[in-house]
Amino acid sequence: MLEQIKGNLKRLINTLGWDVRRYTLASNPMGQILAAIDKVQVDTVFDVGANIGQFAQELRSVGFSGSIVSFEPLSEAHARLTATSAGDLAWKVHPRTAVGDHDGDIEINIAKNSASSSVLSMLETHLSAAPDSAFISSERAPLVRLDSIARRYLIESSRYFIKIDTQGFEWQVLDGAVDMIKDAQGVLLELSLVPLYDGQKLWLEMIQRMERMGFNLWAIQKGLSDPQTGRTLQVDAVFLRT
Repeated sequence: MLEQIKGNLKRLINTLGWDVRRYTLASNPMGQILAAIDKVQVDTVFDVGANIGQFAQELRSVGFSGSIVSFEPLSEAHARLTATSAGDLAWKVHPRTAVGDHDGDIEINIAKNSASSSVLSMLETHLSAAPDSAFISSERAPLVRLDSIARRYLIESSRYFIKIDTQGFEWQVLDGAVDMIKDAQGVLLELSLVPLYDGQKLWLEMIQRMERMGFNLWAIQKGLSDPQTGRTLQVDAVFLRT
């Protein structure tokens, strides 16, 4: 009887466009990331492409108590990020900057939803699947390599994890983090299965590069899908040095 009630309730919720699942590491993306971080004994997380701090807040919500260092290039998002992190002494926000493959400055396209903002031009596949990701303006920002600035946030015994969410610019971030990657215990990357931004590298090249650098693919999490066709366009991938 109880199982029948559960089944009827689940079907009702599904018809409303929602889903309810028992909490497990497999069903909770951030819980899965925390488990990966714990496995390799990470005490510091670099949050590259922090936007307004969503990732860091979610990581805190599942119990991560180590240091977080966030990087964000957009003025408005950076201001909100700074305000959000206030009061958390273990959460540091680097001065406003983009992260890439050289030190200088760069033009960033600002999306209506802010989170889809990118250095690269957006392709129709992305825009069609997520109309609120359309670019509405642009802004110049300082640009740094992670190798140039990240170690100031570490001590000799630090074990760190790098999350990179830069909307198609991940390859360039890796190019500027050659030294940092050597000692990283894990990396979280967005992988595009189809081209979403002009000139970006796709999933296979990204995975092969991470493997060459000594990482194993640990987990894949659902990302952007086309709401009309159901096709998966982008996923999040956790890589660990195991």
